[in-house]
Amino acid sequence: MYLTTVKELGTALLTKGTAFALAQTATQTNNSSVNDVLDSAQEVTASTADEVNRFVQYFNDNIPNLIAFGLKVIFAIVFYLIGSKVISVIRKVGKSMERSNADVGVRQFVDSMLKFGLYALLIFMIATKFGVESSSVAAIIASAGVAIGLALQGSLSNFAGGILILLLRPFAVGDYIIVNSEGIEGTVKVIQIFYTKMTTIDNKTIVVPNSILTSNSLTNVTARPERQLDLKVGISYESDLKKAKEIVENLLLKDEDVIQDEEIKVFISELADSSVVIGLRAWVKTEAYWTTRWRILEEIKMSFLMRKALTSHIIS
Repeated sequence: MYLTTVKELGTALLTKGTAFALAQTATQTNNSSVNDVLDSAQEVTASTADEVNRFVQYFNDNIPNLIAFGLKVIFAIVFYLIGSKVISVIRKVGKSMERSNADVGVRQFVDSMLKFGLYALLIFMIATKFGVESSSVAAIIASAGVAIGLALQGSLSNFAGGILILLLRPFAVGDYIIVNSEGIEGTVKVIQIFYTKMTTIDNKTIVVPNSILTSNSLTNVTARPERQLDLKVGISYESDLKKAKEIVENLLLKDEDVIQDEEIKVFISELADSSVVIGLRAWVKTEAYWTTRWRILEEIKMSFLMRKALTSHIIS
């Protein structure tokens, strides 16, 4: 029994010793971890302080350069604003061209060219003020011009087309034109560097590349102040031919939009299968063409209806 007690006592002491040793080890481990964390924090703080000090030192060393750069930026902004005002004044040359009765298309094209060219020159001057070598800029422009020229062949052809339109003047702003092969028609509103804007009868805007207008046949409907009215009316073979011609001729002579100084013709245009076709030709002012055409066709029909002996139908 004594031996058992001694064994139990030894076991208890051994257990307490082991627990004490483990506790000591844990305490040392915790102290080591805390020390590692503190060391890491001190290293980060020191590194951050070094970075801040280097930034402050760099800032202090380059204050004159930063001030000079800031002044250049301010100068560039002021120069751009002044240059924009000067460009606006130069662009007003269009108004003087307007007073000299220059073509509207020419004024619009010149204005577009002035705006594009002057702003490019302004940006070039600002770039040189920032220390960019003019020779370097010229080389960049030359190389970029080749690349852009290859990429924008269509735009260059449109630009050349715009110049041809202004030189040859196949149409002007305000003319009603028809691009025969493309089925495009409308009133010309603006002639720009690359495109021409047209307005259709139902007030839609068509933007047409200038190259299309110079490479296709055009019909300029309003190029002349006068336009010939050419109509055809069919009457039956039983109708009084001379009376029908007389009615048509009287209508033309009394119409206020028909130019009486020009020749008026009423003639037999065709002997068709079921009718005798009467043709009429007269001259009207271009701006009154359609209203006159519609009115005369209606008056012919109503006049023939009043004469029961005349049976007619409108051909064109």
